[in-house]
Amino acid sequence: MTPQSSKTPIVLVPGIQGRWEWMRPAIRALEHQHQVITFSLGDVSGPDLFDGWTSRIDHLLDTAGHRTAAVVGLSFGGLVAAWYAARRPERTSQLVVVASPSPGWRIDDQSARYARNPRLSFPLFAMRAVRRLAPELSAAMPGLGPKIRFGAGYAARAIRYPASPRQMADVVDEWKRTDLTAMVNRVTAPTLVVTGEHNLDLVVPVSSTLEYLTLIPGATHAQLAGTGHLGFLSKPSEFATLVSDFIARGEAPRMS
Repeated sequence: MTPQSSKTPIVLVPGIQGRWEWMRPAIRALEHQHQVITFSLGDVSGPDLFDGWTSRIDHLLDTAGHRTAAVVGLSFGGLVAAWYAARRPERTSQLVVVASPSPGWRIDDQSARYARNPRLSFPLFAMRAVRRLAPELSAAMPGLGPKIRFGAGYAARAIRYPASPRQMADVVDEWKRTDLTAMVNRVTAPTLVVTGEHNLDLVVPVSSTLEYLTLIPGATHAQLAGTGHLGFLSKPSEFATLVSDFIARGEAPRMS
């Protein structure tokens, strides 16, 4: 394992469920080469969540003694990461958005109904998520044993570190109120857009994630084969290799 002192820093932003603990397989894989700095979205509350998350990342970097870091956003976290990269170009060495919705994408009507009644709807939301992820896990993990181990680990993290339905609804509301497209257009950091396969990501359309290639000039794309939305968990080693190789190239930011 690489000595801690020589590891490059990464800020990892979790998805809309908000808990960094759910991302542990990806974190462990990245930690072989990087110092991973992360947080839960629920660490920030009140109005202007995106600016609050920006301040939270600033504080984490300052505490860790880093002026800059690569910022990696998973699913909804990609929007937070892109916002940070636009607001703090001097602190963002690279940006990676992973299976992230584009700024203009909106959740479907059924999910919007769940968000309006988050506590009552959470069991339905969870069951729907399982149905959406089942085809992906079948492709990523042939054989019953790996599927059982993955499912057990994921369920254990979800039970031990439960998501807050109310917080998820607040995040959706903030997303609706915020002009993210204008902000993402200001990103100057070298950017990698990571997706799974079109037919396996049933959570965020790959076509939506690929819009970042147009929104951020010079952005490049990499696909995690045999995965959909959760490739960073179902194939964490392959995911970490994609991210580490991109960071190692050390491309300079473009001039705004």
